[in-house]
Amino acid sequence: MSEKKKEQKQVGLPKVKGSPKVKKVVLAYSGGLDTSVIVPWLKNNYGCDVICMCANLGQEDELDGLEEKALASGASKCYVEDLREEFIANYIFPTLRAGAVYERKYLLGTSFARPIIARRQVEIAEIEGADAVSHGATGKGNDQVRFELTYQALNPKLQVIAPWREWDIRSREDALDYAAEFNVPVSATEKSIYSRDRNIWHLSHEGGILEDPWMEPERAMFQLSVDPQDAPDKPEYVEIDFQEGIPKKINGVAKGPISLINALNEIGGRHGVGRIDIVENRLVGMKSHGVYETPGGAILVEAHQALEQLCLDKAVLHYKELVAHKYAELVYNGQWFTPLRNALDAFVDVTEQNMTGTVRLKLYKGNIILVGRKSPHSLYREDFATFGEEDVYNQQDAEGFIKLFGLPMKVQAMLNIEGVRRGRHEEPDYSKFKRD
Repeated sequence: MSEKKKEQKQVGLPKVKGSPKVKKVVLAYSGGLDTSVIVPWLKNNYGCDVICMCANLGQEDELDGLEEKALASGASKCYVEDLREEFIANYIFPTLRAGAVYERKYLLGTSFARPIIARRQVEIAEIEGADAVSHGATGKGNDQVRFELTYQALNPKLQVIAPWREWDIRSREDALDYAAEFNVPVSATEKSIYSRDRNIWHLSHEGGILEDPWMEPERAMFQLSVDPQDAPDKPEYVEIDFQEGIPKKINGVAKGPISLINALNEIGGRHGVGRIDIVENRLVGMKSHGVYETPGGAILVEAHQALEQLCLDKAVLHYKELVAHKYAELVYNGQWFTPLRNALDAFVDVTEQNMTGTVRLKLYKGNIILVGRKSPHSLYREDFATFGEEDVYNQQDAEGFIKLFGLPMKVQAMLNIEGVRRGRHEEPDYSKFKRD
């Protein structure tokens, strides 16, 4: 063996020695360089059978030829499953109905994609009799937590293998050398300077020039939305019909969940809406800078919030803002399969019972402008709100209400003006008494 080959043999060796014996592992597989290299690495370092599992969550052409590539990399089998309907119905829509947005901007596109992938991994592990699961998440990010908390919640007996926390591969060049040595097919195209994650809900961008938050993202970086400056000069109106908080129609035409989100992505994308730029707080303790494209999701969030303005009373709406914040935190932190999230869903289900109606929005050069909403359950009544109506609201009643509502402020003001007065029995001056 040549010296170069000997050096390559050392690349990828695990840092953790004495790992438990593994017979069969189910790998969350994307077909990218990292997970492609993980297949032979698992076989070489754990001596195990590798089964790849890829969830179709709307990655489009990223799925082309995936099964063949996995088998060529050394996997004994590859599951490629279309989970888009389940993803939307059981992960996206519940989060939408909860109003969950992380740190005021992020619509959680990557966050809730990981639990559904990990859940299916656990199921396939049971089907195949596997004793381990593996993922390609790095030791710096949130995804490792999201995968592994799901494994723990659904089958804590499975061994978890996280190659990025074990191997010596630290660069793309290391990975390419390892791939070449073990005949792993890798794409010959030049790697993007950005790290991306895509599904039917969003597309994320990290790395490259985005590592400096002062730098403006490049126009060419965006893939789902046009630059707002290049968007049509004429605004476009879109109407969304909801039934119990779930979107059902676009412009009066009923659509299934997949076609609905795809249609809104296309509509929103051509008007440049749904772009966010955020420096977010990762669960592992560091900040990261990312840019997200969520054109259809941004439209749905705006529309859903507008309907809540009509249909939720003040106490519920204000409390739901607290629930939404906690829900977003749970989803971001990978705590999808927890009793607390289930309990919050029960609260959300009650709030959404009357969330039926239509919202009209105007899209124009990167802006989503609310222009109309209506609902049979609307709590807004023009005849109640008018200043001229006395049957429901007597303006003279406001005087007593204002006096009682402002009583604490009135008392404080009186004390400030008159000075603090003692009661009838003043506190004695203990300094006058001698101690025995």
